[in-house]
Amino acid sequence: MTEAKNDVIPDAEVLAQTAAAVREAGSVLLERFGAVAGYRTREDLMRLLAANDEAALEVLRPRLSRLRPDARWVEDELAGGALPAGQWWVVDPAEGNVNHLHALPEWAVTATLVRADEPVLTVVHLPLTGQTYTALAGGGAFLDGRPLRVSGAADLGLSLVATSQARPNEDERVVRRVGDSIGAMLRAALVVRTSVPATLHLADVAAGRVDAFWQFAGARADLLPGALLVTEAGGRVSDAEGRPWSPAGESFLAAAPGVHAAAVATLSR
Repeated sequence: MTEAKNDVIPDAEVLAQTAAAVREAGSVLLERFGAVAGYRTREDLMRLLAANDEAALEVLRPRLSRLRPDARWVEDELAGGALPAGQWWVVDPAEGNVNHLHALPEWAVTATLVRADEPVLTVVHLPLTGQTYTALAGGGAFLDGRPLRVSGAADLGLSLVATSQARPNEDERVVRRVGDSIGAMLRAALVVRTSVPATLHLADVAAGRVDAFWQFAGARADLLPGALLVTEAGGRVSDAEGRPWSPAGESFLAAAPGVHAAAVATLSR
């Protein structure tokens, strides 16, 4: 991919150095992982979540800022919508943070460079397994250096599909839409998985382990890493109606090409 005019370090090298920074941040969180964290109030929960984020960001913020000094930083990992012009770091320092606090294995560290509202490169690191997913726009998607490819599924009725809760305390309209979509997919697909975080489902789609993933609403940090992974692994990314997806959209769908149309039809009913 052609690097931006004002960039000194090529995107491919930025990707390699980003992966090293994300792995280091993952090691910090791994040291904090273990027993279930106790909390009795929402304030306690928010304090624990913030402590994990801050521990990882102490590694990520200076390292990534040096790689792209002109890139701005998205401060709120739960924010959605289109990004202003320019380059942005979209980072989730503890993707699946609640799982981490509950001593569950489904959590990761992610960092995505976005340019002109499109993901340019991404790293998703799973500290418990040591696995690292990477993708570069136009350069493919990889798991620990091995190329990824979405599944060859052609029948939604034989497919494993997944969805995720975008955020706590979601708008009632979105909650109803999520419930209706799960019911529709339970009737149309073989098996439906529902869990957080979204990024790990999308990594599974990119690796061909899951055939489709959808979500209503959602944060940029949840969806941009997986969108690039799936696209570079040969999958299709759109909104739930089959239109081009952007972070400003109200729905998201990533699927193997052979079941994308059937997934759109199911979610659009």
